[in-house]
Amino acid sequence: MEETRFAAGMEKLKEIDGAGGEAVIESLENIAPDLGRYIVEFAFGDIYTRRGLSVQEREMVTLASLLAAGGCEPQLKVHIRGALHVGITPERIVETFLQCIPYTGFPRVLNAVFTAKKVFEERMSEQDC
Repeated sequence: MEETRFAAGMEKLKEIDGAGGEAVIESLENIAPDLGRYIVEFAFGDIYTRRGLSVQEREMVTLASLLAAGGCEPQLKVHIRGALHVGITPERIVETFLQCIPYTGFPRVLNAVFTAKKVFEERMSEQDC
């Protein structure tokens, strides 16, 4: 069962985040390999593989949740890249953040928008190469 969860989680992680998600898991190998396994098995193997929401909807909920939590800009960066990877446009990402203003306030939305701006610029640079 655990191996199935891990395999399903890795497949979903690759679908959403591509090499970026794998890099996050690999970066944990030398310090907290169990944390990487928990992320893969639980977040991606159990939650992201559920029925009921599309992968795009799940990423939008994830973006809003990370914005609301605050202080999660590194994780937000990974999930912005994931959102772009699964076909969510930059405009929809920004609109998702703007929807959060009444509930989380301007500072958290500004942090998310500036994080997105960096990701969008990095992506444009990568495409120019």
